[in-house]
Amino acid sequence: MRSWLMTMAWFCIPGASALASAAAAPVLPASAAPISPPRDIPYPGEIRLEVDARDVAHRIVHVHERLNGVPPRPVLLYPKWIPGTHAPEGPIDRLAGITFSVDGRALPWVRDPVEVYAFRPQMPAGARTLDVHFDYHYPTSDKVGDARTSENTVMLEWHDLVLYPAGHYASQISVSASADLPVDWQQATALERESTDGARSTYRRVSLETLIDSPLYAGRYLKVFELDPATRVRLDVFADRPDLLEASPEVLTAHRALVTQAYRLFRSRHYEHYDFLLALSEAIPFSGLEHHQSSADSSTAEYFNDWAGTPYDRDLLPHEYTHSWNGKFRRPADLWTPSYEIPMQNSLLWVYEGQTQYWGLVLTARSGLWTTAQALEQWAELAAFYSSQAGRVWRSVEDTTNDEIINPRRPQSWRDWQRFEDYYEEGALIWLEADTLIRERSGGRHSLDDFAAAFFGVRDGSTTPLTYTFEDIVKALSTIEPYDWAAFLRERIQGVGPPAPLEGITRGGYRLVWSSEPNEQEKSREKVRKRTFLIYSAGLEIEEKDDPGTLTRVVWNSPAFKAGLTEGTRIVAVDGDPYSAERLKQALTLAAKVSAPIELIVRRDGRFRVLELDYHGGLRYPHLEKVSGAAKPGASLEDILMPRS
Repeated sequence: MRSWLMTMAWFCIPGASALASAAAAPVLPASAAPISPPRDIPYPGEIRLEVDARDVAHRIVHVHERLNGVPPRPVLLYPKWIPGTHAPEGPIDRLAGITFSVDGRALPWVRDPVEVYAFRPQMPAGARTLDVHFDYHYPTSDKVGDARTSENTVMLEWHDLVLYPAGHYASQISVSASADLPVDWQQATALERESTDGARSTYRRVSLETLIDSPLYAGRYLKVFELDPATRVRLDVFADRPDLLEASPEVLTAHRALVTQAYRLFRSRHYEHYDFLLALSEAIPFSGLEHHQSSADSSTAEYFNDWAGTPYDRDLLPHEYTHSWNGKFRRPADLWTPSYEIPMQNSLLWVYEGQTQYWGLVLTARSGLWTTAQALEQWAELAAFYSSQAGRVWRSVEDTTNDEIINPRRPQSWRDWQRFEDYYEEGALIWLEADTLIRERSGGRHSLDDFAAAFFGVRDGSTTPLTYTFEDIVKALSTIEPYDWAAFLRERIQGVGPPAPLEGITRGGYRLVWSSEPNEQEKSREKVRKRTFLIYSAGLEIEEKDDPGTLTRVVWNSPAFKAGLTEGTRIVAVDGDPYSAERLKQALTLAAKVSAPIELIVRRDGRFRVLELDYHGGLRYPHLEKVSGAAKPGASLEDILMPRS
């Protein structure tokens, strides 16, 4: 009765149904004023950027900006689409304590409700100078993110530390930057230093584009190696201890040869000077990011001290150096953007990164950073991985060019089924195939070297980016060797399913074979990464440093997969014995002679389980075996890896 009376009372109210209809309709919020798109006109003022990076203990950087020439209703942007990462990865979540002020008086501000990388301070009438303060918080643990600092080293990327005015190309915004560093620390950067006063260094005024393209490394221990004084190429190495900075003459000879071999390949240079910025620390993860006149790199602390035992990943510096030609100077048209709020498109990353990966591997061998045998072992690893990768049946290489946007390098549960960034290494296999095809068809008269010189070597000395399209690639290849390159590339880049692109291996005179003995690269990879790799045996990769026995990867549909193992599971015991990498390898070897499965006790989600690993193939590691007479003259892998004179 009560419900009926209430309903009747409602319908007796004049206009009640109209009111109900109006209340039910959602109301969109009022749109914010549009953000001015970038225009190729000078910003009427400049940015004075002061960075205080002395609080190494807390890994906090204090930033003060003063902008003059500010319009009445300014919009300040934090860099979102970061060059070299190909994705909207600007770490805006690490900013704190943001304030805007005029003449010391704090201003109210709002974040744009749609573009959250945009800030709108409310300027008083007539004011044209604006002060901005904020803190940038580097990760304090790996739970927060990859470390970019240690107690002895800090790696500053300017795109983390600046807000810029909307409405202008980055090349049209002037910035005068300074950095306060611990007084006993040294520094290296592609920026030209104007002065140093105590802890503060001031740098020559540059465009915002140049600033963001010129990271700063600083640390307690630095050693600078001149690789090519004539063209001002330096290797600036920071480490946690002075003894980690000692490089043998043979090692330095190989690094100097890298510069020489790059010049002989590209027959040009597109920088006024170049700095390899390299941090050697166990506290900072392995990384590399290309820039036009430098590269921002980090590697194992024993990079120099254990040179013979750690050949794995020596292609880092050659890869990033190649980017000065491919990626920074010549750049895919859909990856060039005038400023950092404009979305990038990654459709040609199989050229930008894939061919760079190829030349990185080749230059590592030509320079002597790898022996020819070590280079062949690396190609064996690539051939093995892509010949067995499950995800190739459904996903193309071209689609993986979206991975930086879809997944900015977050961990994956089933990486070989999902695929991830395969435009790098499968791209390298495709370019190896193209190289051997050119060599074979031309009777050894031409090669992909000729393409590199013709395509990336144009406008010698120019630092202004020159863009390219798919059609430009096809035309340049056809000029070197007439062929249906459009079909060749589309089939391999856009197609799905086996077989893997291993024609470069076979045309180069080799075939993929398997052995129970790991090659030198495999041993080095386990040592450098501190993991056990049994990918091609039972289908496992295992952490051995922080949480020994924990699976970091399980191969899709492998024996380990079928046993019920997953990433994150920890192996506690092997056939009743406590887990160790050697005990597991021993069990895999013995299982090849018996029919009984290997018994594993594992822990997952706080519970223990007993699983049976039914695998009897023994240890399997990839190698390349030379096939006599398989390669045409000039088309062998040895020909490709040979130093150029």
